[in-house]
Amino acid sequence: MELSAIFSFFSNSGFAFLTWQGAFMIGLGGLIIWVAIAKHAEPLLLIPLGFGMIMANIPPEATGLLNPPTDGQVGGLLWYIKQGMDLGIYPPLVFLGIGALTDFSYLIANPKLIILGAAAQVGIFITFISATTFMGFDLFEAAATAIIGGADGPTSIYIATKFAPQILSVIAVAAYSYISLIPILQPPVSRLLTTKEERKIKMKKLRTVSKKEKVIFPVLTTLIVALFVPQALPLVGMLMLGNLLKESGVTARLAEAASRYISDTVTILLMVSVGASATAEIFLTVDTLKILALGAIAFIIAMSSGIFFAKLMNRFSKEKINPLIGAAGVSAVPDSARVAQTIAQEDDPNNFILMHAMGPNVAGVIGSAVAAGVFINLIA
Repeated sequence: MELSAIFSFFSNSGFAFLTWQGAFMIGLGGLIIWVAIAKHAEPLLLIPLGFGMIMANIPPEATGLLNPPTDGQVGGLLWYIKQGMDLGIYPPLVFLGIGALTDFSYLIANPKLIILGAAAQVGIFITFISATTFMGFDLFEAAATAIIGGADGPTSIYIATKFAPQILSVIAVAAYSYISLIPILQPPVSRLLTTKEERKIKMKKLRTVSKKEKVIFPVLTTLIVALFVPQALPLVGMLMLGNLLKESGVTARLAEAASRYISDTVTILLMVSVGASATAEIFLTVDTLKILALGAIAFIIAMSSGIFFAKLMNRFSKEKINPLIGAAGVSAVPDSARVAQTIAQEDDPNNFILMHAMGPNVAGVIGSAVAAGVFINLIA
């Protein structure tokens, strides 16, 4: 009787259903958590992501965490948490928090820098063409993969939920992994494509932006985007709402709630959802390697495009632009702008381009969301 009870216990435990693939994914989740803690690589994002991956790959036959609800029986915890991601709710709420934290005055003070933010999106469209032409992806999978080049995790997830939910976890992990690698990827690309003289270019101090301009900007941007690319409104609209709460001066409590409490809560739920989507049967495929490769290519092309456009602008402008800020056109705010500053000061410790780099950096946030809207408009 005792032996049968023990046998029955283990037959219903996770050990009975654990495969080597599931064990591998659990180990990968643990590795992601270790990297986030030991290397300080996007810990706010990667720790809940890695933990969600571990929870999802403990055999679901035993835990039931991913089970959908059935007649007379509720679903598993992770199934309900994932609904916010699957229904496209979490990414716009993340954008709300980003908007409440972002200062667009650097872009308002020098509006032409929006060109550099737009230029960085070239990487998205070149990768899209490459994915369909050379990698065998269909239009939906190619669009979802290409958005990785915008260095914008929420937008990548938003598009993947609409176009290619079957590869969402791979896209999300790739996007956030490359964002965390900005300090490693950006310097060699920037040094290779610029000369020492270009890196030493000093830009004049930005003008002071009035409160009126800061308040008008989110409203005007929302209207322009809504009229030209209405499909981008869920992301851009929430981004600009958060920014308006910040800049209005009369909604400090709402701005704080958006930037801290809502943003932090949604980030946890979104990252756990992404991790919970990274099951072995989805992640351990050849397509995963293709997506990782395309993501790296998209990042490099995006940074290169921003640098080349800055150099091109210098041919027609009296006020020279330091091409290093072009690489900050990807929307990894504020990491890519900080890296541009670090590289500039290696050649001239007295060169301060951080504020200028923030212009294309925040423009890249808008640009990647607009690029997503273009894909939805043309493909969906």
